[in-house]
Amino acid sequence: MKNERLINALTNCVNHCNYCADACLSEDNVQKMAKCIQTDSVCAEVCEALKNVLLTSYGDVDALVKYCLKVCKACAEECGKHEADHCKKCAEACNNCAKECESYLA
Repeated sequence: MKNERLINALTNCVNHCNYCADACLSEDNVQKMAKCIQTDSVCAEVCEALKNVLLTSYGDVDALVKYCLKVCKACAEECGKHEADHCKKCAEACNNCAKECESYLA
């Protein structure tokens, strides 16, 4: 499949973002994690939407890929501020997804 690497990165990012948001809800100070939870949720939604569009034969996706890249970078930055292992792994998945978005746009 033409976009297989990006689709795999998007799927991985969605899974990590959903897991991170859920795990953040179990943290002692949930209020401190509010922005992380929100960013995780938005990132998961955007990545899922892009993945679903890429699975069709629709061709004009560059603007959505650029937006996904922006959201993934923002999520990686936010998750990177936290010490929790789930946040670190989520930041890594988001950074990887951002790289695949850049490769797609290159």
